[in-house]
Amino acid sequence: MEKLDKGIFDNMPEVKAGSILISEPFLNDPNFDRTVIIICKHNDEGSLGFVLNRKANLTLGEVTQEFEGQENELFIGGPVQQNSLHFLHKGTVEISESSLVSPGLYWGGSFEDLKLKMLSGDIEEGKIRFFLGYSGWDAGQLDGEIENRSWIVANLGDDSIFDIHPEKLWRRILEHMGGRYKIVSNFPEDPRLN
Repeated sequence: MEKLDKGIFDNMPEVKAGSILISEPFLNDPNFDRTVIIICKHNDEGSLGFVLNRKANLTLGEVTQEFEGQENELFIGGPVQQNSLHFLHKGTVEISESSLVSPGLYWGGSFEDLKLKMLSGDIEEGKIRFFLGYSGWDAGQLDGEIENRSWIVANLGDDSIFDIHPEKLWRRILEHMGGRYKIVSNFPEDPRLN
């Protein structure tokens, strides 16, 4: 039997906590159009991550009294439970009950501990990102979507994703990956206008 040429999908790395999912250019789902997702959990029970490049046009202080006056931007983490608040933080400051995603990047933790550390200035605004909702997949669902070429997987191994402007993140990561991915980064959003 002849092997199909998968093109840019050859040698895709395994998905794990810390992996980045980049939506393929013509993914037909408005929730994930040109999105970049950080995976925080991937196991036999399912997968969970957050969209890194969808701003919510709200601040943290506008959605919760606990953080009144805090101007941190909020992001839409995904279509699941958009009434829930989550956060990722990077650096060496520990927040109790947080989970390690990748070296230097943590998910969640105690909101009380977070509040104390934010108010004391231990956590800078650029080292934390807040999300409304999350992106979730049942067991095996994400692997199936990757097999169907809905996602490009990257294991960047660092937390520089916070340092790139969200509107440029999708393109910058693909450009950084080089080769065929760099070509994909230039696909027009609407091919009819090309």
